[in-house]
Amino acid sequence: MLISEDDLIEHCLSSQTIAAGGMLTVKSDQVRLPNGNSSVREYVTHPGAVLVVPILPNGHIVLEKQFRYPLRQVFIELPAGKIDPDEDVLVTGQRELLEETGYTASHWVKLGLQHPCIGYSNEVIHIYLAHGLVAGTHQRDEDESLLVFQDSLNNCLTQIQSGKITDGKTIIALFLAEKYLALNPELQTQLQCDG
Repeated sequence: MLISEDDLIEHCLSSQTIAAGGMLTVKSDQVRLPNGNSSVREYVTHPGAVLVVPILPNGHIVLEKQFRYPLRQVFIELPAGKIDPDEDVLVTGQRELLEETGYTASHWVKLGLQHPCIGYSNEVIHIYLAHGLVAGTHQRDEDESLLVFQDSLNNCLTQIQSGKITDGKTIIALFLAEKYLALNPELQTQLQCDG
C-alpha cells in the first residue's frame, strides 16, 4: 500500500495556551493522528528570526560573542534577531546587522532557511549573506551585551570541528556560506580586490 505525504498529516482538534511570554507562547494541542487515534502535541510558537553572515572586504566574517542565559555561557554566533510583526525578513536582517554590529551592507543574498526545533517549535530562521559592508555605530537594545569581532571562514569551520562554535544556526549558516562562496568564485575575487 502506497502512502503519500497527505497520509502523514495530523489535524488539530483543540488548542490550549499553557503559557505566554513577551516573545514565546507554549501551546498544547489535541490532534487526530493519521490512524484515527488522538494524541497531544506541546510546542512553542516563535515569531521567526533572521541570521546574517556578514563578509568584510578582506573576506573575514563578522561574529559576536554573547552570553546566553539558558545555558549560562558565552557563545560565538552570527548576528541574528527576531522578526517584528509584519516586518519583511530582509528588513529584519538589515536592522539586526546594524543594531548588533554597526555595519550596513550594500549586497544581500538569501542563502536559505532552517527550522531549528521541528519537534517542539514552529520557529523558522531565514539566512542571508551580506557583503559590501560599511562600518558604523551599533544600535543595541539596553539588554544586549555583545563582543563583535572578525575571523576567517576557514577558522570558523575549524572552530565548528573543534567544538568551539556550537550554536546550531551559526553552524548551518557558515556551511551554507562556504558552499555559496565555492559556487561563486567571482565574489571571493571581488572581496579580495576590495580588501
